[in-house]
Amino acid sequence: MKRSSRFARSQRMTIATGILAIVAMIIILQLWLFTATINAYLGGDTSILLPTAVASLFCLLLNAGLLWYLYGLER
Repeated sequence: MKRSSRFARSQRMTIATGILAIVAMIIILQLWLFTATINAYLGGDTSILLPTAVASLFCLLLNAGLLWYLYGLER
């Protein structure tokens, strides 16, 4: 016997769409961060490398957490 899900199918689709929108914003943020880092590095400023690497790692972990939640939503 299959157990019922916490959310209806339409609710899961809404949640997945919201997660997709958040992931798209995070990816745009990472692209902007990468562009700003390369621009600063080519300008001779190397002090920006570590903070931007930490921020990018945080974005990666946030995206991985959202993916983990999305997989859990399917169960």
